[in-house]
Amino acid sequence: MPWITHPRQRYSADRRGAGAEVIKEIYRETRIDVLIISHSHPDHIRYWSMLGDRHILLPKETPDTAADLFLLGERFVGNPEEAVYWAGLVNALWGVEALRQPDDRYGNGDVIEIGGTRLEAIHAPGHVDDHYCFLERNTGTLLTTDIDLTSIGPWYGNVESDIDAFEKSVRSIMNLRCERVCSSHRRPIEGNASAEFRAYLEAFERHRRAVLDLCDPPVTLEQIADASPFYGNGLWDKVGRRMFETKMVAKNPALLIRDGLVEESGGLYAKVGT
Repeated sequence: MPWITHPRQRYSADRRGAGAEVIKEIYRETRIDVLIISHSHPDHIRYWSMLGDRHILLPKETPDTAADLFLLGERFVGNPEEAVYWAGLVNALWGVEALRQPDDRYGNGDVIEIGGTRLEAIHAPGHVDDHYCFLERNTGTLLTTDIDLTSIGPWYGNVESDIDAFEKSVRSIMNLRCERVCSSHRRPIEGNASAEFRAYLEAFERHRRAVLDLCDPPVTLEQIADASPFYGNGLWDKVGRRMFETKMVAKNPALLIRDGLVEESGGLYAKVGT
């Protein structure tokens, strides 16, 4: 779902996930002047090159390595072998290309003014380091990007993803006053979205409980990943699913240990009291 703002016949679009034909249809109606990229995940930079001659804005936190698809993959997955697979997958599946250098960058608190639109950039890390949400000040529209409020829950399967930071970002964003909430992966929510935010936060706890339940009897991280507690082995790309779910799984035991619920010994994670 791209977001398009069109006061005074000026358009800005974020996220190319809706497909090339949608972009062409929009462009037949009016010119898109500015492309604002909310973060550097592949589904949020897909088809950027169709608008590559427009004014492109990137977060200040997005590293220059986004200009190389292999290095972008290595940043996300953490090692060269998986980076090769990742780069090949997103290019073959979605046609993702490495980003060019942006015309400008934005940071937390910046207000991007395009025609009559005033987008306040809100840094919301955790999903990835360079993840941003936006509040359109004139209409009270909150764009939560990949704080997506879907039933599947939060995604934190990159090396740099951080559960504590992610939860903190969600709590901060949900306290903003707005008229509607638009995320990247579900239909807009008009009015109060408190229930949806609470359900999304509860999914973090659901993930922790799923990992905790698998620690009785003691298990390795690999055994937890084998059980696929978050996705039930349901994604079509089994290699990619395993790659990212393993990273999500690995972030939970440290929190369970911190909370006194799990102990680790010799690579085995055991529920306390078992």
